[in-house]
Amino acid sequence: MKGPAPVASSLRRRIELGGEKLWRFEDFQDLPFTAVAQALSRLTRQGVLERLSKGTYYRGRETTLGRSRPNPTAVRQLAARHATIFPAGISAANLLGFSTQTAKQPEVATSARSLPRRLMGDDIVVHTHRPESWSRLSQTDAALLDFLRHGGRYSELSERETTRRTLALLAENGRMDRLLSVSVTEPPRVRAILGSLAQQLGMPTAKLQSLRDSLNPLSRFDFGIFTALDHARQWQAKGAPPR
Repeated sequence: MKGPAPVASSLRRRIELGGEKLWRFEDFQDLPFTAVAQALSRLTRQGVLERLSKGTYYRGRETTLGRSRPNPTAVRQLAARHATIFPAGISAANLLGFSTQTAKQPEVATSARSLPRRLMGDDIVVHTHRPESWSRLSQTDAALLDFLRHGGRYSELSERETTRRTLALLAENGRMDRLLSVSVTEPPRVRAILGSLAQQLGMPTAKLQSLRDSLNPLSRFDFGIFTALDHARQWQAKGAPPR
C-alpha cells in the first residue's frame, strides 16, 4: 500500500496534468481513501483546488477575467446524483412547449430537502420538498405538475391554445393516469385543476370521485389560465363562468 506522501504526490500530479476539471473521490479509486481525502483537503487549503461539496472539487485556471468557474451543466449533473431534479417555472414551461423564454434565474424542483448549494450555483432557484412521489415521474410529468401549480401563468400561448396543449400532453401515453395516481400528494388547487382537465378529456365522473372527495367543498381555488375549462365551476374554480 502506498504511504501518504507517495499518494499525495501521485494525486497532485494527476490533477495538474488533468487541467481545468471537476474531481471526485471516485476518480482515485486505485488509491487509499483516507490518504486521498487528506491530500484533497491539503490541496484545497493550498488553493490548488476549490471544494464545491462533500467529495467534489474543482481545479480552475487563471484567465484575463480572473479565476475560471466550473461548467454549470456539468456541475448540475453532479448535483443530480444527490436527488432527482426537475425543471420548474419558466424552465418547465419551456420544456413543455408553452414558452420560448430563457429564465434569467433558472428554476428546478426536487423532492430532496436540500441540494448542495455550491454545486447548483447561486444563480439558480431551487424549490425543495416536492412530494417524494415525484421521484417516480418523468421530467415531462413533473414539469406539467409544476406548470399546473402555477396555474399556467408562464405560458406565452393564448388561453385557448394553452388549454389545448395541456390536454394533448395529458392524453399522451397514460400521463393523466400517472398524474392522478400521485395527485393525493399535490396541493388542493392542483387536484382540482387535474380533476377539471380529466373530466374534459372524458374520464368518467365515477373514476374521479375520490379526487373530488379529497377537496373541501367550501373552498374555492384560483385556476389561473384554466378558469375557463368546461368543468372548472364543478371543480370549485374561483370566478369560473356557469356552463
